[in-house]
Amino acid sequence: WASNKMFTMERDLRLSLFTLIVCHIQLLIGLLLYFISPSGFYAISEFGMGGLTSAARLLALEHPLINIIAVVLITIGWSRHKKFLEGKPKFKSIGIFYGLGLLLILSRIPWNQWLN
Repeated sequence: WASNKMFTMERDLRLSLFTLIVCHIQLLIGLLLYFISPSGFYAISEFGMGGLTSAARLLALEHPLINIIAVVLITIGWSRHKKFLEGKPKFKSIGIFYGLGLLLILSRIPWNQWLN
C-alpha cells in the first residue's frame, strides 16, 4: 500500500482470497460449535444474560458477535477492492478492512483461558 506496487493476480489476489476463504470457513465452524457447545447458545438460554459471569458472557455473546462483525468487515474489504483498477486503492481497501477485522478477532480471543 505504501510502496505503490502493482496489485498482482499471482500473489496479492491469491493471498487476499485465501484469507477471505479461511475466515468464512472459520466462521462456519465457529457457528456450528456455538450451537452445539454448552458454553454458547445453551448457556444463554439456561441462565439468561444476568446469570452469566464475565468469562461466560465473553464466550456466549461477545466472542461470536464481534467475530461475525470482523468477517463482515473482511468481506467488505474484498468486495471494495474489486471496484478499483489501480494497485494503491486496492491495497488500501484490503489493508484497512482486513486490518480492522484482524484487530476485532484478536480482541475477542479468550487469551486468559488459552494461557492457563
